Order: sequence, then C-alpha cells, then structure tokens
Amino acid sequence: MMRRLPTAWLQLRYQRVRLIVALSGVIFAVVIIFMQFGIRDALFDSAVRFHEGLKGDCFLISPRSTSLIAMERFTERRLYQSLAFKEVDFVNPIYLDFAQWKNPDTRNYWRNIFVIGFDIKNQIFSYPGVDENINQLKIPDFVLFDRSSRSEFGSIALEFEKQVSITTEIGHKGPNRRIQVAGLFTLGTSFGSDGNLLTSDLNFLRIFISRPKGFIDIGLIKLKPGNNVEQFKNNLKEYLPKDVKVLSKQELIDFEKNYWQTSTAIGFIFSLGVFLGIIVGIVVVYQILYTNVSEHLPEFATLKAMGYRHQYLLFLVLQQAFFIAVLGYIPGFIITCIQYEFTKNATLLPIAMTFDRAIFVLISTILMCFISGATAVGKLRAADPADIF
Repeated sequence: MMRRLPTAWLQLRYQRVRLIVALSGVIFAVVIIFMQFGIRDALFDSAVRFHEGLKGDCFLISPRSTSLIAMERFTERRLYQSLAFKEVDFVNPIYLDFAQWKNPDTRNYWRNIFVIGFDIKNQIFSYPGVDENINQLKIPDFVLFDRSSRSEFGSIALEFEKQVSITTEIGHKGPNRRIQVAGLFTLGTSFGSDGNLLTSDLNFLRIFISRPKGFIDIGLIKLKPGNNVEQFKNNLKEYLPKDVKVLSKQELIDFEKNYWQTSTAIGFIFSLGVFLGIIVGIVVVYQILYTNVSEHLPEFATLKAMGYRHQYLLFLVLQQAFFIAVLGYIPGFIITCIQYEFTKNATLLPIAMTFDRAIFVLISTILMCFISGATAVGKLRAADPADIF
C-alpha cells in the first residue's frame, strides 16, 4: 500500500519536522485570513441589523447623514408630504441619539447607550420582543432594553427575567430622567453601539429635552401591497425638495455598509490583514519547498536525464504544495471555528463560519501554496544533469 502513495507525499513525509513547519505556516495564514474576513463581515452585518429589522419600503434621510450613528436631522414635514401619494399605507418618524445610561447595579457607572424612538401606533420593527411589549411604551418613561447589550450596562436581562423591577437614570445635555425597563427586545451590538433602548417618540423627546421638536433622523414609509417600490421612490424623489434623500430598504442597507467600508479605516485594516496573512503563508511554504528542491536537486536532475520533462517535475512540486495546503487548511478551519465562538461571546458580534467563506479561503490557500510551489520549482529549470554530476 505504501508503494501506491504519490512520490510527492512520500518526499514530504520523509522529513516530518520540515513538514510540520510548513503546515504551521499555512495554519497561521488560514486562521489570520478567516479571522480578518469574519470580523470584517461581522462589522457589516452588525451595522445593518437595525436596517434589516425595519418594516418599511422607502426611507427618508438627510443628505448630510453619513451613518446610523451620525444621522443628521431633517424636518418631519417631508415625511408627511409623502402621504399625498395614494400608494402610501402609513409613515412613521424614527428618532435616534446617544444618551448616558446609569448602571443600576453599581449606581456610579455611566455609559453611552443608543436610544431609538418611534411612533408606537405602527409596529415598524421585526426585532424579537418588540410586538409583545409595544403597549408598555404608552406609559411615560417606560423603555425596552436590548437583551444583547454588553454587560457593562448591568445585569438587566437577568434581573428582569427574575421579575425584578428595574429603574435607573438616563440623561443627555440636561437633567437626568428616571426611567423604567418595561420589557426586553433583541437587536444586538455593533461597532458603533454597545447597547440599545427602544421607546416611544414621546418618551424619546422627554429624555432628549434639548432636541427641537419636528425634526427626525429617519422617515419610514410603508406602501400598500402590490405597489412598485422603485417607481414610487422615483416619483417621490421628483415630488420632494432636494433637502432629503429617498432610499429603498436595500439602498439604506448599502448606504450604511458603504460608510464602514470606504469612509473609515476599518475596511482597509481588515483587507491589509488578509494580504499579510497570504504573504506569510506564501513565504513559509516557498522556503520549505525551495529547500526541499535544493536538497534533492541531484535526484531531480537524474529524472531529467532519464527523460522526464520539466512539466512532470513542476507537477510533482505542485502536488506537495497541494498536500501542504489541504493538511494546513483543516486544522486552521477547526481553530477558526473555536476562535469565532470565543470572539462572538466576548464581543457579542454576529461572527460565524459561512460556507462561501470556507470555500473561498480553501481555494485561496491552495492558490497560495501553488504560487509558492511554482516559484520554488524555478530552480529546476536550469538544472543540467551534466553540471550536477
């Protein structure tokens, strides 16, 4: 059975220490690439979870807005002007801002929390827990707390599930206001927000007393069933002044993703990390294969003297590169899955392994090792049996 094994594998296995070094380099590169892609995608996914949970067809934002955490206000008159179209079922103003949350456990620790306000007469969110608790928001100073918020805000979810009444203070550019947690919902953290509160538009304006009335951050428009969203969006663009932007839901999601990808250094940093991981893998595998070729140059020269062409020797080295790629990818994949779970628990970001990413990194690893093999085998092209012997 051993005689049936490919020559390339037998040659690799002959020097096990060198093989382990090569596999270590590939494993390191695979883990680096997986982690960079995973965290980058988790950034984008977490950034648009708010948008994906909106039950709307078209949205109005200010042209000066750059992202969800940096929205500029515009007059709500523009939102209500859209009711002139018969296709509109209802509209809903959305208010967004950060406030200081007082940890009810420690009573002396304040942290920024993202507050979302909306008109509760329409159920515009698909987040778990919102529909069940929406009537609670009719009561002044009642809010819903995001159970996926970071632990620095306190053990809110745990205490609430024990039916403990939770009251605390929240403030923004003015006197603090006492609020009560009336229920829990699930949205999740992001790179821009560590925790979230959901409340009515009236409660929102009670918290942000310095905020001028009549100005909103996002205008949600829900169309009646059977209407063409794209056509309505184009008609509304022509109808409204240019002081607002009209976006479909997908355009709103793309607007947010584009900010994090192009307007911040984060996208570049993760791309650079992937590039460096690939370079490390190429260099390590190249060094191993090049050394292997150099040490067995007389044997390769003998094969050339016997009539074997350069293509055969290239195929032999590429076989070794393939074995290194596959054997390095498997433990790298397993280590990454463990790292993903650890990172998810530590950061609360939606990081998870996907089939497309697993296949992409596998192909990238094989290509990375093939590049190393093709480069290392260049020494054989000039190998003259007469010179060697």
